[in-house]
Parts: sequence; structure tokens; C-alpha cells
Amino acid sequence: MRKLSKEAILTSQDILGPDGLLSQAIQGFNSRDAQLHMAATIEKALTVNAQLIIEAGTGTGKTFAYLVPLFISQKKAIISTGTKNLQDQLFFKDIPIIKKLFPFPRKVVLLKGRANYVCHLRLKNNIEDGRFTSRQLVTQLHIINEWITSTKTGDTSELNAIPEDSSIWPQVTSTADNCLNQDCEFYKDCFVVKARQQAMAADIIVVNHYLYFADIALQEGGFGELLPGAEIVVFDEAHHLPDIASQFFSTSLSGRQLIELARDSQSEASKDAKDMNAINEAADHLQTAVHDLRGAFGAELKRSPWPDKPNEKLQNNLEWVNIKLQALETLLKEASVRSKGLENCWRRSGELIERFNLLTGKSPENTVHWYETYLQSFTIQQTPMIVAENFKQHIKEHKRTWIYTSATLTVKNSFQLFIEAMGLESALQLQLKSPFNYQEQALLYAPRSIPDPHDKNYHEALINAIVPILEITQGKTFILFTSYKALEYAAKALESRLNFPLLLQGSMPKRELIDQFKQLGNAVLLGTSSFWQGVDVRGDALSCVIIDKLPFAAPDDPILQAKIQMLKKQGVDPFLTYQLPNAVLTLKQGAGRLIRDVKDRGLLVICDPRIVGMRYGETFIRSLPDMPRTRDIHKVQDFFK
Repeated sequence: MRKLSKEAILTSQDILGPDGLLSQAIQGFNSRDAQLHMAATIEKALTVNAQLIIEAGTGTGKTFAYLVPLFISQKKAIISTGTKNLQDQLFFKDIPIIKKLFPFPRKVVLLKGRANYVCHLRLKNNIEDGRFTSRQLVTQLHIINEWITSTKTGDTSELNAIPEDSSIWPQVTSTADNCLNQDCEFYKDCFVVKARQQAMAADIIVVNHYLYFADIALQEGGFGELLPGAEIVVFDEAHHLPDIASQFFSTSLSGRQLIELARDSQSEASKDAKDMNAINEAADHLQTAVHDLRGAFGAELKRSPWPDKPNEKLQNNLEWVNIKLQALETLLKEASVRSKGLENCWRRSGELIERFNLLTGKSPENTVHWYETYLQSFTIQQTPMIVAENFKQHIKEHKRTWIYTSATLTVKNSFQLFIEAMGLESALQLQLKSPFNYQEQALLYAPRSIPDPHDKNYHEALINAIVPILEITQGKTFILFTSYKALEYAAKALESRLNFPLLLQGSMPKRELIDQFKQLGNAVLLGTSSFWQGVDVRGDALSCVIIDKLPFAAPDDPILQAKIQMLKKQGVDPFLTYQLPNAVLTLKQGAGRLIRDVKDRGLLVICDPRIVGMRYGETFIRSLPDMPRTRDIHKVQDFFK
């Protein structure tokens, strides 16, 4: 492979052009006008520290379009992705290709959140405590203990012997709450510290949005900067930013945090306060009170507004948790002089008391006060209605070039929704269409025989419409649902009516599910929200994407309800300005799973009759790639012939 000389004055054209170095380095690489346009625009933005928003349609090659200018600039950069999958793809696949082209060294580091690294102290404490009763968890604990002697990174993704969703991982990784930092006996060997130190010395750091915003929160809390300063920040999959930003500008508390405090207090007391059995008892009482509070929310799994006046049962349980938490805090204060671990537990208990009182009190203005219940836990949260001001202040404090890019940032060719959500009024804008030929490669089909989604016969009619389509496509289909309940209904209904392999979300890890789908070649995969985006299946194995309903947010969602009320007070139509645009962006993500390559051909099926029967349906259609449309099943048959 030919490399550039150190003296060469480079442009993106030299790398990405028809005769550029990438065409020599990658067999079958085709120079794309949209990719060159995007790279050239980023080069200009880098010279003036601009903010730049780019929607790059599927197939543009946006990753190389921003990586090449970053390498040419030789400036220090942070690349933040919306998903771990893209984070890994960038670090292990895309960046090494670009890196080989350049004569000057660029140190690139992959940095993840602390929950991805094993904590020596918590691993040691769990082994010494011996409190796990599950044989499986005990076995996994000892596998981790053996592995930790050989791993260089402590990254949990390296250990394939233990599922990524195993309940052992939260027990052997740290959080910002329970980390002892420099007071930890394992500080010199800490995997999180080592990862941060490598990042400080790197030229390019690859993170995800959750870690980036956690860093903002840490800085505001006075704990110092996790991510080093950089001259460039690129947000790939930028459509995730508004939701993730709102989470990190929120105040929250979970039942799990209270349980972890209780267990950590018991663990530390067993080592350094054996004479204070009252700590053990107080921690037990707190755990019982937290479990009872979970029961007081009701057995149903739900997301609801925080009640202005909690019912008697809920109020009593809230008071009981507060009493038990304060009792534990009093004992921990007395014991805190005995060790750094007990001192840390005392500090955490005080912070949790303060947060508990804040979150169970009156709802402040301009925030959404809500709670969510899980099988064994709950979360109480106050979310700011608007994060734009917070993020705008963050940008103002850091003189950098800011790049925001995604395949789905516009609604009816306008960036306005994203701009308002993130406070980016002064940003430059660039919209690039997909280079794929959707007129020849795709067909949009809207079945005729399906009633309104609110009709009691909708699900049955949906299945009756789907089966003939699958017979035509011979499997090779993603069916994307807007709810897990709808997925479960379809799974039962299709099981006896299909001759193709049926794969269900949740039956195995997502990556394994996608690999199996590709290998089978004629499978039908049923998925919900996590399969609407970040999934790339090229070739014949995926020839059809079926979407059950237009993806409007659930009307009973407390955050949605609060935003609707706020917009109404401002005299703005919440449906046209918020609900509809967000549903359009989600639909664009789902539809984007279909055509992933210049050789792909496929059928997009939208089963919701509102896309043709309601006036707002045209907004959805206009936001999708321009492809032929039909309501005739015979045209579908002809397409596959």
C-alpha cells in the first residue's frame, strides 16, 4: 500500500478521490461525490472552529468522510458514537485502514465507561464475602478472578465466557458512587485509571455519547475531567444526543443504588467494624424497606408521572425508606473513621438522603418528575424540559470544532427539530442525499386490508397481511415492532404459519441473533426499538423490512405528556412540532435497515394505514428516500421476479 510522504500537503481529495489512496488500499472502493463534499466541508469547518450539522444519507460513507480530515489536521479529537457497536467498528475496523495511509503516527484509544472495566476491589470483596447463593454466579465470579490475572485492559467485553447481561457484572464493576479513587488499595492497578491515562496521551479518543455526557456531569460535580481536552469533537449517530443529554442533565435515584449502599456497608463493616453489628442490621432493614417501596408502586411495569399526593401506602413506604436510610447514615458516620471504605459509604448515604428527599418532594418547575418500575427495582427522576441551554453553555466553554452527523437528522429536509433540541442556532448545515438508486433498488408497499391500529382486529389483520409477503420474499425479513407486546403476539401467531426460521429479540444476545440471521439466509427476525437502528445486514439475507406501526411515542409516557403541556402553554401545536417530527426520525431509522449497499434490493412494508389515510402520512413519505410506491401485492411479486 502506498503511503503519503511526510512533506505532502494533503486534502481529502488525495485520499477519497477517484485516484486517491483509499481506492488503492481497499479493493472495490468507489469514490463518492457526497463523501468528498462532506469531507471538504469538514476541512473548512476545522479551520474556523465552526459548529457543523451534517445529515449524510445511507451509503455516503460518512465515517471515512470525517476520519480523513481529522487525520490530515493532526489535531486532538474526540469521536463519540451513539452505540458500542459503532464504537468498536470505528476502533477495530475503520480507523486502522485510515491510519495505515499516513506517515505520521496518530495514537488512537478506545475509552469506555467505568461499568465496562472490572474493579479489583469489588471483585476481591465479593470473593471474601462469599454471599452469593447462586452456583452460576459463584462460578462466574471465579472465572473473572482467574481472567483478571491475564487481561491487560480489564474490559468486560473480552471475556466471552460470561454473557454481557449477566447479573455478576454490576457486582464486580464500579460506579462513580462507590469508587474510592486514590484511596483505593488497587489504585495503581485500576483498569479505569489506566484507560484514562492512555486517553490523556492519545491523539484521537473514541467514546460513546453516554461516556461523553457522564464526563460533563462529573465536571459539573467537581470531580475533574474524565475526557481530556480536544480541539475537535465529532458526534456520530447524533440523532441520539437529545435523549442522552436529557438523561445526564437529570437528577435521579434508583432502588439499586440504595441496595448497593446497604450491601457495600455490610461488606466494609465485616472487615473494619466487626464489633458494630448494628450496621449489618440497619443495612438489612434498608434493603427490606426498599423492596417494600418497590411493591408500593404496584406490580405493573410502568413509567408514570410522580404523584403530587402519593397514596397512603406509597407515602408510608417512602417515609420508611427515609427513616432506615438515615439510621444507616448515623451508624456509618460513627464508623467512618475506621477505613476509607466506610468513609465512602457514609458520604454516599448522605448524598442519597439529600437526593431522596429532593426526588420524593414537590415537583420543580420546568422539569418532568417521573418514576419507572422494573421487576425488582425502580427509578425516580427529574428531567429538565429543555437541555438546549445546558448544552449551549458547554459549547461556549470549549472552543472547539463541533461536528454532528447522522443519516437521520432532518424532517421534511429541515434540521430545525435537532437545532432547537441541542441549542445549535449558529451551526452550519449540510444535507447529503444517499447515493443509492432507490428508484431501482427498493419498493414501498402499504397493504390495503389492515384497519386502524386502535381497532381490536388490527393485530390479526396485520399477521394476515404479513404471511403472504413472507412467502413472496422467502423469509429474508426484519419485522420491526413499536412495542414488545405486539412482538410477542406476532411471534405466537407466526410460529405455526411459517416455513422459515423465526428469530426473536431477547432469545439470545443481539450480535449472535444478527450473525445467525445472516448465516441462515432465509430467516425472519422480530425486533423492537434496538433493531430499528445500528444494524447493518448487507446482501440477499435481508430483502424486506416490515414495520408494524408508525412509531409515535406512547401517549402515556410522562416525559411526552409534560412536553405536550409545555408546548400547549406556549401556544404551539405539540403534534406537528414535536410528536410527528420525532416519529418521522424513528421511521427513517427503521427504513434505513433495508438498503445498505449499492447491490442491495429490497421491499419496505409499512402496515399502518395512516401513512396513506391521514394528511400527516405525506410527511413520513416525503422524509423517506424517494422510491416507487404501491398498494398492489402483485407489484410486490413482480419486484421479486
